[in-house]
Amino acid sequence: MTSQSTASPQMGAHLRLLGMALLWGASWPAGRILALNMPPLAASGLRFVLAVSLLLPWLYFSGGIPAIKKWSAKTWLGMFAAGATGVFGYAAFFLSGLQHLPAGKAALVITLNPVVTLALAVWLFKERINRTIALGMLLAAMGAVVVITHGKPLEVLNGAVGVGELLILGCVACWVCYTLIGRAMLAGVDALAATTVTSIFGAVLLLIASLVVEGPQGLPSAFQANGTAWTAMIFMAYGSTAVAYAWYFAGVKSLGAGAASGYITLVPVIGVILSALLLKESIDGSMLVGGAMAVLGTAVMNWGRRA
Repeated sequence: MTSQSTASPQMGAHLRLLGMALLWGASWPAGRILALNMPPLAASGLRFVLAVSLLLPWLYFSGGIPAIKKWSAKTWLGMFAAGATGVFGYAAFFLSGLQHLPAGKAALVITLNPVVTLALAVWLFKERINRTIALGMLLAAMGAVVVITHGKPLEVLNGAVGVGELLILGCVACWVCYTLIGRAMLAGVDALAATTVTSIFGAVLLLIASLVVEGPQGLPSAFQANGTAWTAMIFMAYGSTAVAYAWYFAGVKSLGAGAASGYITLVPVIGVILSALLLKESIDGSMLVGGAMAVLGTAVMNWGRRA
């Protein structure tokens, strides 16, 4: 009886993490649909406004509001910096990049996130790594380079990288900054509160940027988009942001960060598969080889962390 009762919650946690990977993977084809039908900054701003409409009541009913009132000036500064990078910067580069790049390929480029983050953590925070982690980092980085250069890695030296690839690399830079800011300035802050507040900051910055860059017609143009685009918008706001977040942190709580991070390895694979199925995107040899190297490298990194 005891073993069955223990296995059941664990099975539920694994299923939620699998659902999280599916939702995050599906955000790539959904983002591609948005990028081709709405101005990217307006679409990103509306996405996070919708997400906050669910996150804020969730934070309120979970009793997290009183803790926010006790935050220090440093914490609020960290929240703004995290919102400016992890929400505003990432979302702006995300949809702008997907205007130029197939969703499947973009999903594979993002595998650089944990590699660059860990490399900077080693430098800035003196985090220690072992040979297994280093091998995984090298393999994942090489795989991402193969994907970015269409299987011709030496072309990086000649600057032969497209606009779409550069914009998605901007996503990587913003996510790395967001992660490191969180480590340096937001230690001990409740994850739900941090996500809600940074989403609010990010939404405001995105809407202001839309008004400045896309002009007064940006938001009205987004509202006039077709039903398919708005379905993708609602899915990204509630599914890929709020629900996936809830399932991820529930998984971390039940199984630990190591097990949860293992499921994140599935996200680019799911992104490629769903982009091919839903958007009829082609998968060339460089994506298969480079993607396999990147995903395997990420898995080796996770394995090295557990060791």
